[in-house]
Amino acid sequence: MTRRAVAMLVFPDFQILDAAGPIAAFEIAGRLAPGAYELQVVAATPGPVVSSSGAALMAGTLSQTPLDTLLVSGGDGTRPERLDPSVIALAAQASGQARRTASVCSGAFILAEAGLLEGRRATTHWSRTADFRRRFPKTLLEPDRIYVRDDPIWTSAGITAGIDLSLALIAEDLGEAIARATAQQLVAPRRRPGGQSQFSGLVEMGGATGRFEGLLNWAGQRLCEGLSVERLAEACAMSPRNFARAFVREVGMTPAKAVEHLRVQAARQRLEAGEPIDRVALAVGFGDAERMRRAVLRTYGQPPQALRRAARDQG
Repeated sequence: MTRRAVAMLVFPDFQILDAAGPIAAFEIAGRLAPGAYELQVVAATPGPVVSSSGAALMAGTLSQTPLDTLLVSGGDGTRPERLDPSVIALAAQASGQARRTASVCSGAFILAEAGLLEGRRATTHWSRTADFRRRFPKTLLEPDRIYVRDDPIWTSAGITAGIDLSLALIAEDLGEAIARATAQQLVAPRRRPGGQSQFSGLVEMGGATGRFEGLLNWAGQRLCEGLSVERLAEACAMSPRNFARAFVREVGMTPAKAVEHLRVQAARQRLEAGEPIDRVALAVGFGDAERMRRAVLRTYGQPPQALRRAARDQG
């Protein structure tokens, strides 16, 4: 088997799990398929590179071995005031040598600064989407995705989404069986039960601080009713305009999108319990099965029938 060279690019104040998660995934896949991967950690300045946690990784220079996959970590070091031009230059150089390039979390900022995301679809951590859109308007940002593939560039959402991304890359290289076995060794889902949206947990929490937790619990009990911005704002004793702004700032999505996610999550539970699709669509407020199908597909990457079938197979 041809050994695929995989390089993880790190920099001062990188997020340790952004790098360690994918490294572990490729390491395990390489044990399951001996000789599949050759891993290296690279940096603009070789030597110990200290992460935002204080833990360090030892990095080298980009080897002369033909590079198959470049992975770029995220972290505080991607913020504008900390971005090092030498890191951007190394990312551009390494990506030019690689068959494919991927970023974890805010590593997308490095790819964008290197000019690699212009005109492409991409994602990044939900909390930095507004900043990303302001700085890189020519990138087609999809902020509710766990990862986005726009060959030869892959980008992923926050931190643990790097493992989801790595498993997808491994599946492309070595097949689904190796990817599943790697996920089992990591004690991680091959595909998240929550599907392809990075926002499901935020909706459950009510935002970064839980400010809207009570509101979303209230809405979750009234999914079959009309839940307009005006009604949600009234429930919070806020004006619709102030409410909409505060909600987006706190939760990272519009109120309408949050209500859709609540409905999709409720629909999934009912579908997996075996309820008829038309009945589920009415019960959770979609009104008809086709509207529900489109929303479920956007969130989970598969239609309602597939969710129900997967639950039946697992049962």
